[in-house]
Amino acid sequence: MCPPNTPYQSQWHAFLHSLPKCEHHVHLEGCLEPALIFSMARKNNVSLPSPSSNPAYTSIETLSKRYGHFSSLDDFLSFYFIGMTVLKTQSDFAELAWTYFKQAHAEGVHHAEVFFDPQVHMERGVEYRVVVDGYAEGCKRAEKELGISTRLIMCFLKHLPLESAQRLYDTALNEGDLGLNGRNPVIHGLGASSSEVGPPKDLFRPIYLDAKGKSINLTAHAGEEGDASYIAAALDMGATRIDHGIRLVENPELTERVAREEVLLTICPVSNVQLKCVKSVAEVPIRKFLDAGVRFSINSDDPAYFGAYILECYCAVQDAFGLSVADWRLIAENGVKGSWIGEERKNELLRRIDECVKRFEGVL
Repeated sequence: MCPPNTPYQSQWHAFLHSLPKCEHHVHLEGCLEPALIFSMARKNNVSLPSPSSNPAYTSIETLSKRYGHFSSLDDFLSFYFIGMTVLKTQSDFAELAWTYFKQAHAEGVHHAEVFFDPQVHMERGVEYRVVVDGYAEGCKRAEKELGISTRLIMCFLKHLPLESAQRLYDTALNEGDLGLNGRNPVIHGLGASSSEVGPPKDLFRPIYLDAKGKSINLTAHAGEEGDASYIAAALDMGATRIDHGIRLVENPELTERVAREEVLLTICPVSNVQLKCVKSVAEVPIRKFLDAGVRFSINSDDPAYFGAYILECYCAVQDAFGLSVADWRLIAENGVKGSWIGEERKNELLRRIDECVKRFEGVL
């Protein structure tokens, strides 16, 4: 459906483009387009892999082509972590965030809650404040110039030891970035990402339980490659949102719990196909979740690597499932309700969704 081929598809494309969106699952480091990787590498004198050792890095074109052929999550992550090495200065992180927000705004995103991965940057000598302040600068610019509301979510990486995550958590607490003791938060939530199968399901339990006691928002990647038990473990640690979560359908009892507790799943359908979790978007349990009353939003995950920002993800779902306007209204509204923003902003976004739906109800 992107781009539209018929007048009917054109109307649907216009509706999906206009529909106010909340994005809850996008990694800022996953928005490093190949062109930006090469330009930042030149600017910062960073050595990328030589073409002889990895032909993908011969040019922007060869790297872009390689991105369309990931064999697994770990295959993708190897490129993901190489790309991150080009980020050095606060202005680099601010530019990356701004690049994402501009694209998201053009595709109808009104609110974005974005992940970032400080551990990898800090391990290669980039200071914590450089990372956080750079991304925060990009968020502030998006709010001021684009009218997008934003939230930063700091991720702990599952392939690294608990001690590394604990140091990062302690740093964020000591720096006052988590909004405790009456301070305004710079970081609005904590997440857990990277390799799912292999590390303990409850690796970050001590951190999560402490954060839960401090009323810090918690989410976690689970149920992408790992089975539904990974989702249960994340919930039991205190997560109130689940990133991916598509394998929830394997456990009817847990599905009922997630629906009952109004847990939001942040589904990434194109990412699921690219990483071989499913063969096609049609295998993502969109319809099953709608029928079961499970709340979810649709997201891009790592759009520079998977070739699809949020609008194309919406279009891919519509192509696969032929959803109704009422279905899309429910998805959009649940995205707002599951966002980590105040009631005033939620009500404003719900009004915008209502206005959009009314414009298209008689057309589609």
